[in-house]
Amino acid sequence: MTSFFILLAATALMFVLAVNSGDPLWDLAELRNADRESRIAARTEAMHLDQPVYMRYLLWLQEIGRCIIPGGAQCTLGLDRAGNPVIAQLESAVGSTFRLVVVATVLAIVLGVLIGVVTALRQYSVFDYSITFVAFLLFSMPLFWLSTLLKQYLAISLNTWLGNPTMSYLGIVLLGLVAGLIWMIIIGGDRRRRLQVFAVASVATSVTMLLLLMSGWFKTPGFGPAGILVSAFAIALGVTALFAGFRRRRIIYAALATAAAGFVGYLLTMGIMKDPDWLTIAGLALVTVAVSAAIGHFVGGPYAKQTRQLTAVVGLLIGSIVFLDSLLHAYPTLSRKTGGRPIPTTGSSTPNLEGTFWEVNLDYALYLVLPTIAIMLISFAMYTRYTRASQLDVMTQDYIRTARAKGLSERTVVVKHAFRNAMIPITTLMAFDFAGVLGGAVVTESVFGWNGMGKMFTDGLEHVDPNVIMAFFLVTGVAAVTFNMLADIAYAFLDPRISLN
Repeated sequence: MTSFFILLAATALMFVLAVNSGDPLWDLAELRNADRESRIAARTEAMHLDQPVYMRYLLWLQEIGRCIIPGGAQCTLGLDRAGNPVIAQLESAVGSTFRLVVVATVLAIVLGVLIGVVTALRQYSVFDYSITFVAFLLFSMPLFWLSTLLKQYLAISLNTWLGNPTMSYLGIVLLGLVAGLIWMIIIGGDRRRRLQVFAVASVATSVTMLLLLMSGWFKTPGFGPAGILVSAFAIALGVTALFAGFRRRRIIYAALATAAAGFVGYLLTMGIMKDPDWLTIAGLALVTVAVSAAIGHFVGGPYAKQTRQLTAVVGLLIGSIVFLDSLLHAYPTLSRKTGGRPIPTTGSSTPNLEGTFWEVNLDYALYLVLPTIAIMLISFAMYTRYTRASQLDVMTQDYIRTARAKGLSERTVVVKHAFRNAMIPITTLMAFDFAGVLGGAVVTESVFGWNGMGKMFTDGLEHVDPNVIMAFFLVTGVAAVTFNMLADIAYAFLDPRISLN
């Protein structure tokens, strides 16, 4: 109830500001045509300009009520300055903006929280100092400047290189050395270990890059059956090491069995995956989770509950790799249809593109690359710093020392005890960040020419169109209130001491 009144007061204030931002009749007042008066009268009637401000706000609330109450009058969210329902414009913009914001936010949360935890566990290491430097650098960058850099060096330069993907031996060696340096910082350890990691990573990266160039992988990318098989078992072992360890053989066997089943499923569904639809993809995802959980249940034995959850995650990750492989296979045909410039610098999709399911969705994904990275990098810096601070604070608590004294493994202490409580303040940050990114999409969409809610908002401001402005504010306001309410509910699941009452 409190959230409702907060939202009501915010919309009232925003409506007053929008109405007084200018004269919506300024363009018609300059006309000298015979229909000038009739057009002014039509716009006045559509936008209720002959009514006082409080009455116009009540009429707007009436339009909101029509959208909330089912079976009533047609939902329009009011009329814009052209006399068209705002709801049609909003429906088109919401999908485009949410596609951008959700992907960027999820990636920022996953990467930021993961790296934040690692930097907390390796406090004052080279890795910690490196991530701290990168985080402060990214956090201080203006979004429009970062976007310009991405356009120039990630899009234009990379597109040119992909047109003729070649590299000298010196370039391959330098790339390997840079990769070795990065992995040396990530892995850490004593001097001997760092040198070993540097040497292995440098050689592995150089050899891999050379093989990819020789095989023409950059023109016809994809994992193929061999890549899917290796990825499936790597995922199984990685997830097991992270969440369960290798002490319980039943869990290891279940994870490996899930990887084998995932590869068999990949072979059996090749025909279905040639040109599916989203309903088919969703059905296959449900089947994957069900089969993976069943494997965990029957193979896990006394650890069935934990194994079911682990194998379900393994199955979904393998399914994601298969999905990505299918997208990559669509790259050559899509590249020919879009003129050989795979990473677009402006817009949200290729106009009038006709192709398979994979071509259309790869096109959407490629248009997401630049704006997603721009939003993600800045949010990533924030999540990394807050997660590090929260994790360090939790690791000094008495119950962590008690868990260690009971003989629990360090992985169990970190994952099941420390991480869960460290996520409580991060949950609040997630709620604020999503609403902030949604409202801040105005800048991102302006830079990348993205046709979404940001463009709708700026057009509404430019043309003094209060109903369009209010439609944007309604979505962002409801999102802010809703996600803060969800954050309060999530507290009770993260900490049993917190009551929903």
